[in-house]
Order: sequence, then C-alpha cells, then structure tokens
Amino acid sequence: MTLSNSTTPSNPTTLSNPTPSAAAPTTVLTVDDSRTMRDMLRLTLSAAGFRVVQAVDGEDGLSVLAGEAPGVIITDINMPRLDGFGFIARVRADPRFLGVPILVLTTESSAQKKSQARQAGATGWIVKPFDADKLVDVVRRVAA
Repeated sequence: MTLSNSTTPSNPTTLSNPTPSAAAPTTVLTVDDSRTMRDMLRLTLSAAGFRVVQAVDGEDGLSVLAGEAPGVIITDINMPRLDGFGFIARVRADPRFLGVPILVLTTESSAQKKSQARQAGATGWIVKPFDADKLVDVVRRVAA
C-alpha cells in the first residue's frame, strides 16, 4: 500500500484570467451659471454613462480643474466672474488640458461669437436649448 502526501487534486481546475474591468466612464465638466441647465446636463450625461462634475461659472470651473481631469468640457459663454471666452482661454493656457475637447453650449449663435470661441480654443458649438440625444452623440464623438 502506497500513501501519498500529494495535495494536488486529481482533476485540477483551470483558472481563467479574470475579466478585465470596464473602462472608467469619461468625466465631463459642465460650466454654467444656470442651475436648471446644470441639472439638465447632469441628468442627460449621467444617464448616458458619463461622470459629471459641475461648476457655476468660469472661476469655479478653474477651481474644479485643480482636482479633476475631465475628458470633455462643456461651457456656457455668458456667466458672471469669468465668462466662457475667458474660461476657455485660461484652460487652453494650461498644458494639462491642451487636448481636452471644449464644447460651447449657449443661446448665442452669431458668427462673431463662434469665431471668438474658436480663437479662444473651443472645439465645437451647440445652441441652447439642446437635444439630449444629439448632445450625448457629440460628447461621445469628441471624447473618442
């Protein structure tokens, strides 16, 4: 009679590689002085799977950026303390955010304002009120 001290099972189980975790959701910073607009953006983008951080104006947006690295920024133009043009220019002056798409979401639609936003460093322009599906599509495209 032979005794074995083997602890190896006679039918070893093959361990599969764990499933890679899903990529973290893209963070979107929204900057708008209208609480209603911030709420609409948060609900729309969160429902589409984005992580949303918010700011009430350009100065607040810069403060938020001190601790966040968004994949996309959406900003209004007409805001107190620091308007959207100044906010965009200050964001673009920071090398950390040179490649981050910045979308302008505003009631303004003049060619002069669009040109001014482009010169400041904006990536795109969306006129309020926004269509939720179109907004999500645009954010997905620029985040890719």
